[in-house]
Amino acid sequence: MTVPSWREVRATSVLLEDDKVLVLDKPAGISVMGERHGTDLVELAEEAGERLFPAHRVDKVTSGAVLFAKDVATHGGLTRQFNKRTVDKAYLVVTATAGLPDRGTVELPLSVGRKNRVRIAAAREAIRFDEAADRWWVAEDDLLDVKNYPSTTHFRTLWSDGRHSVLVARPVTGRRHQIRVHLAWIGHPILGDPLFDKAAAAAGLRTHLHSWRLGFDASWRDGSRVDVVADPDDGFWGPLAGALSAEDVARLLREGATLPRPA
Repeated sequence: MTVPSWREVRATSVLLEDDKVLVLDKPAGISVMGERHGTDLVELAEEAGERLFPAHRVDKVTSGAVLFAKDVATHGGLTRQFNKRTVDKAYLVVTATAGLPDRGTVELPLSVGRKNRVRIAAAREAIRFDEAADRWWVAEDDLLDVKNYPSTTHFRTLWSDGRHSVLVARPVTGRRHQIRVHLAWIGHPILGDPLFDKAAAAAGLRTHLHSWRLGFDASWRDGSRVDVVADPDDGFWGPLAGALSAEDVARLLREGATLPRPA
């Protein structure tokens, strides 16, 4: 991927901006910050004379809405909202499989293993599925003897054709790689995810995970709620082009937007 200039990012990716925050529709393939062997958005902005403070992270391979604060005080207030789990986060996902229920909850603790790799804190065969509740979980006695981080992801299936599925995923917790690892470990990896598909990584294929919607409270706007939407581009839907028309995509987005947030 050719790294865009900050001017190009601003010209093509701004979803919302005011005196306190900037929300960008991040392209897949560029990090938010902390990229050791390349350029990230925070660095691009800084080189152009603009200082930004990311309120959350999305993975380099993930596209979509990312929220930045323009000052430290605003950043502190936003990160508290993420920590208190009052931010509404919705991701669009294309899985490399079908067969998921209409709705589901993945409650599988995460751990960090060798080479800093995120995994479920239990053996794969210990994962249980409660068909009555459409819930994946693991018993306390089956957890590995490692530090683990409780993690919960809700999802709704918007569409499936027997080969792929389109989901709306809502992570309750915000662990690194959470949606990607949760779906892969229950047998439904995200299409093109280099963590689990080495051929896709070698071919440079896109990962079909997109930060679609963000909702947060804006104290600097008289406390009003701000809802930002980043509809994915045509490339996100590319592998489904033969099965989904533009009208189908528009319908799925409308239906996904009306789904209630899980309690």
